[in-house]
Amino acid sequence: MSYANGSPHRLPPPDTDLEAGPPTARSGDFDDGDVSDPFDITRTKNASIERLRRWRQAALVLNASRRFRYTLDLKKQEEKTQILRKIRAHAQAIRAAYLFKAAGDGQVIETTKPPAASAGEFPIGQEQLASVSREHDTVALQQYGGVAGISNLLKTNLEKGIHGDDADLLKRRNAFGSNDYPRKKGRSFWMFMWDACKDLTLIILMVAAAASLALGIKSEGIEEGWYDGGSIAFAVILVIVVTAISDYKQSLQFRNLNEEKRNIHLEVIRGGRRIEISIYEIVVGDVIPLNIGNQVPADGILITGHSLAIDESSMTGESKIVHKDSKDPFLMSGCKVADGSGTMLVTGVGVNTEWGLLMASISEDTGEETPLQVRLNGVATFIGIVGLSVAVVVLIVLLARFFSGHTRDASGNVQFKAGKTKVGDAIDGAIKIVTVAVTIVVVAVPEGLPLAVTLTLAYSMRKMMADKALVRRLSACETMGSATTICSDKTGTLTMNQMTVVEAYAGGKKNDPPGNKSELSPKLHSLLIEGVAQNTNGSVYVPEGGNDVEVSGSPTEKAILHWGLEADSEVHIHWKGAAEIVLACCTRYIDANDQLVDMDEEKDPCRPGVKDSVELCQKSGVKVKMVTGDNVKTAKAIAVECGILNSLAEATEPIIIEGKTFRAMTDAQRDEIAEAISVMGRSSPNDKLLLVQALRRKGHVVAVTGDGTNDAPALHEADIGLAMGIQGTEVAKESSDIIILDDNFASVVKVVRWGRSVYANIQKFIQFQLTVNVAALVINVVAAVSSGDVPLNAVQLLWVNLIMDTLGALALATEPPTDHLMDRPPVGRREPLITNIMWRNLLIQAMYQVSVLLVLNFRGRSILGLTHDKNDHAIKVKNTLIFNAFVLSQIFNEFNARKPDEFNIFSGVTKNYLFMGIVGLTVVLQIIIIEFLGKFTSTVRLNWKQWLISVIIGFISWPLAVVGKLIPVPDTPINNVFSRFRGRRKEPEASQ
Repeated sequence: MSYANGSPHRLPPPDTDLEAGPPTARSGDFDDGDVSDPFDITRTKNASIERLRRWRQAALVLNASRRFRYTLDLKKQEEKTQILRKIRAHAQAIRAAYLFKAAGDGQVIETTKPPAASAGEFPIGQEQLASVSREHDTVALQQYGGVAGISNLLKTNLEKGIHGDDADLLKRRNAFGSNDYPRKKGRSFWMFMWDACKDLTLIILMVAAAASLALGIKSEGIEEGWYDGGSIAFAVILVIVVTAISDYKQSLQFRNLNEEKRNIHLEVIRGGRRIEISIYEIVVGDVIPLNIGNQVPADGILITGHSLAIDESSMTGESKIVHKDSKDPFLMSGCKVADGSGTMLVTGVGVNTEWGLLMASISEDTGEETPLQVRLNGVATFIGIVGLSVAVVVLIVLLARFFSGHTRDASGNVQFKAGKTKVGDAIDGAIKIVTVAVTIVVVAVPEGLPLAVTLTLAYSMRKMMADKALVRRLSACETMGSATTICSDKTGTLTMNQMTVVEAYAGGKKNDPPGNKSELSPKLHSLLIEGVAQNTNGSVYVPEGGNDVEVSGSPTEKAILHWGLEADSEVHIHWKGAAEIVLACCTRYIDANDQLVDMDEEKDPCRPGVKDSVELCQKSGVKVKMVTGDNVKTAKAIAVECGILNSLAEATEPIIIEGKTFRAMTDAQRDEIAEAISVMGRSSPNDKLLLVQALRRKGHVVAVTGDGTNDAPALHEADIGLAMGIQGTEVAKESSDIIILDDNFASVVKVVRWGRSVYANIQKFIQFQLTVNVAALVINVVAAVSSGDVPLNAVQLLWVNLIMDTLGALALATEPPTDHLMDRPPVGRREPLITNIMWRNLLIQAMYQVSVLLVLNFRGRSILGLTHDKNDHAIKVKNTLIFNAFVLSQIFNEFNARKPDEFNIFSGVTKNYLFMGIVGLTVVLQIIIIEFLGKFTSTVRLNWKQWLISVIIGFISWPLAVVGKLIPVPDTPINNVFSRFRGRRKEPEASQ
């Protein structure tokens, strides 16, 4: 018989590998490098808190509170670490004190049981269980009669578990609690409101609004004087409310995703059968099987174990593997099974465990710095400095013009005359100038860039969940868009992982069909049944009603158990595993006559859709490599079937290679052939790690799939670790960045698609927002310097800020991925954020808007036929038209930004309901502002001709964008001012 899976084996000590020799330097150690530029971080997966703090301090220039709304709170992270240390120290102090007391008492074991307080229908209470398990009290355990005595008190059968009906579960939860812990309440909506209010520029605007309100009421009366100050205050409040709503919704989304990550599913034995339940459904008295890679789900006592070793570092803080047996049978919740297998009796759940106390004391992280956030904050900081400088220049120019008597009001009168103008009027004029300068800062600073990243990541995370991918690290979303290589397992990922025994060889000949026991001798038949039954961690459950039996265990175990069921005083040792390895260990076999004879010299289907997914990856510049423990022949056949190899003819070294051959090479030799490898057979988990390291040294962005405990190093080392949600162990999942919930390679490809969508959506928003930044700045600066007045006032610019920041980010960040994304190569990790195509589109639109609106500003009265109107009215109509045309231009430009490199900008727009809703809402609000809120925005109603002119100005941006896309752009990135945020190291061709 041939089997694919080997039995569990002990893990070597950390940093050593018996097969691969001495450890090599991990590429992740030098990936972050000693780089002087704080924004030059290629990945944050292993970045230290000091490194993250360094770039954050460099970015704290403007609007810090708004910019870092979703990133990791470094202060809380340090507090969390301190709490963890305190709880560990507290638990260890109690345990040490108890052991000291026991030693002082001479460790005399009483022969009588200690009194046990009743817990409802159970003769033992939670306090007694805690004193036994939490303090690792072997003396008390023996007094209770060992694990068997405890199970009797808990009314549990150590083989069949609890009854598990609803009434039984309710009694146990009432007596001992549930396996949950109180969550820290999330931040309320009002907290987000308060955070939004702490923005520096908005505070300045509120102060300016209050001063303007007071002076306006004093000089013009309460009926007319409150318009300017009240309008600014209302606009600021609107920005704060919209910002808080957006932040609050995203916090709820992240909270739900974090809850999903904690909801582990595992097997328990209830009523003699194995069933899968959520970790939250475990109760005291449950019997739980433990296998290598599992997380210990609750406090408990070991019932039986085989070479069981537990990694207790999560609770003790010491990276030491502890072996569990009858002498030390206590298991702590939250620890990992490092080796072996066993079963445990649950004695403590929820807050009655140290893990539960720890989880109840700390809150889940609500964010993390991602490489794209780092780079965007660098760009935002640079642009913010430029905007601040421009605002200062405008402030100085306007104040100089005002106090020198060169500024006139709407009627043409000089606003300030030395010695004649009242102090209150002079202060009022100065406040309005300061308000204009501050508002320029609000518009100039691209606060929406970091917000767009978070919105895109949150949206993508939610949609990826629907595509069977649970994101554990935010950065993985964007990093998958840069993936150049995917190292995939075979079994269960590329194949179905539903194995059956298709061929059986016994007694030196083939059994046909495999379950035909008539061809087996009684002795051989008995031996085979014994091997099938004993050499497995699986189980067979026969229902009382005589229905079909239920078989549990790994795919290999289920296959041989099913086969054993069909086939119906010495000590034997049974072993299962790969055929060639098992046969190599054998010296004799049993023939058809039950005689021992000396040895002489003398599959699993591919998943549907995998071939298409592999072809899609290859077309999009992502190479798929199969890394499997199966023999080379099997790996070769599956690789051809899946499309990883085009034919068997190309299956030559190094395209297909054995793990032992690759492992025997030097680092330089591995680096030389790593890119050429397509299939690695007979590989160990460490071979996968060596391959990942070699590929990353060559500059590739590597994604790795894995499911076993030994895959953890490779998953951790890779740029993106993808653990399998069904067959994956908890250790593998903890080391991963994304969990593939259906174990399907097609879902991995969907993750790549979403990763590219993240980057594409960010670029769309950058193009959209920088166009608005450039146009608004140039228009106001030129107008201010030349005439002493600005066509776009504070309230109007705040409205534009709302469009391009929150609403624009929300609209463009939620664009769904298209097939077009997979027609391009991967995005290099150090590729410019602003590509040549984006520069072309951005400059064309900005120059068009600036040109048209400045012409309207200086020649608007004659163009619009307002030369005979009153000066005050004519200026208001002209400025209203400029404001209206500017906003409508941004609305049409939002459509342009959807498709930076495609001609049909309206393709698929009707499928994005959120985008259409935001555009529609913006148009409606703009109409309301112009037609009904003129007093607050210093605008007047426009007639139908003026509305038509505004619409035409905005609409022209669409054909202009289409014509502009005919202009070719160079392949070499423009040496722009943002180059310092791209990094210095060269990208290989594969990732460009």
